[in-house]
This record gives sequence, structure tokens and C-alpha cells, in this order.
Amino acid sequence: MHFAREGYSRIFGLGLISLLLNLFGFQIAGLVFLVLTLFAAFFFRDPERMALADDRFILAPADGRVVAVEENMQKEPFLTTLATRVGIFMSPLNVHVNRMPVTDRVVAVQYQAGKFRPAFAASAAEVNEQNIVTLEDAQGRRLLLVQVAGMLARRIVCAVKDGDRVRRGDRYGMIMFGSRVDLYCPAGMKLKVHVGQRVKAGETVIGEYI
Repeated sequence: MHFAREGYSRIFGLGLISLLLNLFGFQIAGLVFLVLTLFAAFFFRDPERMALADDRFILAPADGRVVAVEENMQKEPFLTTLATRVGIFMSPLNVHVNRMPVTDRVVAVQYQAGKFRPAFAASAAEVNEQNIVTLEDAQGRRLLLVQVAGMLARRIVCAVKDGDRVRRGDRYGMIMFGSRVDLYCPAGMKLKVHVGQRVKAGETVIGEYI
């Protein structure tokens, strides 16, 4: 099992504390830290995924449950055209590593401060702390990836920058402890998911260009 880069220090740190507590005779405290170590390992797990190579398909950027599918949406000033927004809620039990939905160029990355309302709430997409990645392909089609912090999350990780070339299925970041990712797709695509559906980052098809 692979782990997200951000998790190694936490996993080994908690594990070391657990070991030292047990060595010095504090078994109960050591057990507590052992449980925390196992939870950290579970949370930061990063399984391998096989992304479809077909450029027609837009893949899920996150694991979790689809909580919103909204057409004819605007996200100014990042998009000047109408788009379809697909919101994916990640519970603390989901894999939290985010992946690229398409093979594109990163046009811009912008952080936006905000609140920390529950990530599954409809208002979270507008008012919560978020990181916005604008992507553009060779045909000039633009997508937005919006990492939205939740009630527990206090750190958004994004490993891409302006001008980067990215491939479908590439890891690009994560959000810690319950959050969501909103994907804004071109309005003309054929939607392949519905509210309530479970999706996997880098594998589940969100939409198809037509």
C-alpha cells in the first residue's frame, strides 16, 4: 500500500510515540497512539489507479459521493461560459488523494480564503476556503477543479502550478479530514453520473465530450 507524501511524517511520528510509550510501560497511552497510527495510515492511503487513456472522457477528481449535479452554472472570473458542476463529497473514510480528470495544461492556480462549513452543504461550494485550478486543453476547452475545505479540514494541498502539463489520472493534491471537490465541466459534455453515486478518482467517468 502506498501513502500520500503528506502522511509519512504523521504515520511514523504517531507510531514512534506509541512504541516509546509501550517501552516505558504506558500501555494504555501506547494503545491510544497505536490506534491513531492506524487511522493515519488508513486516511493517507494512496492506492494505484488505472486511468482511461481515451481523451473523450472526463474522470472523477476525487473519491466519494456525488452530492451535486448542476447545469448552466457560472464560476466567474475563472470561467466565462456556462458549465456543469459535479460536486463530490469525501468523508474521512474515503481516499483523499485528488487526481486530474483530463490531460490538459494548468492555466492558473488560485487560493481563496473562506469559512469551514460542512463540505456536503450546498453553500460550502461558494463560501468555504478553496483552491481553484483552471485547466485548458488543445481545443481551448476549460475545466475547473475546486478543492473545498470542510468543517474539519484545515489544509488544502495542491502540487501543480501555472503552466504545468498534466495527464489524466495524475495525482495533484489532497484535502485533509472531510472535504469536497467540485468539477466544472463544459456544458456540452454528456454527463455519466448522478447524485448519490459513489465515484473513484482517476477511474470513474464523470462525462464524455460529444
